Amino acid sequence: MKLKDSKILLTGGSLGIGKATAKLFVENGAKVGITGRDRDRLATAAEETGAFPIVADVSRQEDIDRTYDVFLGEFGGLDCLINNAGIGRWRKSHEATLEDFGDVFGVNVYGAALMAARAIPIFQQKGGGNIVNIGSTAALKGFDGGTVYAATKFALRGMTQCWQAELRKYNIRVFLINPSEVATAIGSPDRVEREAPPNKLRSIEIAHSIKSVLEMDDRGFIPELSVWATNPW
Repeated sequence: MKLKDSKILLTGGSLGIGKATAKLFVENGAKVGITGRDRDRLATAAEETGAFPIVADVSRQEDIDRTYDVFLGEFGGLDCLINNAGIGRWRKSHEATLEDFGDVFGVNVYGAALMAARAIPIFQQKGGGNIVNIGSTAALKGFDGGTVYAATKFALRGMTQCWQAELRKYNIRVFLINPSEVATAIGSPDRVEREAPPNKLRSIEIAHSIKSVLEMDDRGFIPELSVWATNPW
């Protein structure tokens, strides 16, 4: 896939990995639309990245439908969907509530699935396309306090594998990127991004990983890529 002039829809573009990816892709000539729930924060990200903002919540079907109407009206097509929107909630297994599961699954799993459900017919009609799901190394191994969050990332990993099996015959590539711990605002109640110390990953490392897998010639794809800090201790 060539990034220049490609049309990319990226969810969760206000902060962190989404914002860094939008900026990198715009710098490489892509036409990028970003979604986010906070209008002011999204407007700031759009100004700083050059991406096109769409205020939307991926856990709401009406917002998903409006996102595609606005994006397609602005760009006239779609080459790549990046399911990056995600939230976290850290609970011990006996403390997690139905509301915790509903909220986090609503964004991390249902939102990604419903966004992809709108993208797939577009890609089938045009003869190909790309879906990038931003997972986590929490999709590979659970951790203390991770019952809710890890469950969503395991689910996203399973869905990704199903989509790969379904969509390869349509020339639709589906990628899963699993970041290890990245200094972002996820889990922060005030949505303030953390500054990464030298031994931790930054959002830009993940943005470069997304860029590199997409830029492989369309005849091949990398089903899953995990990104770890070299020496986090």
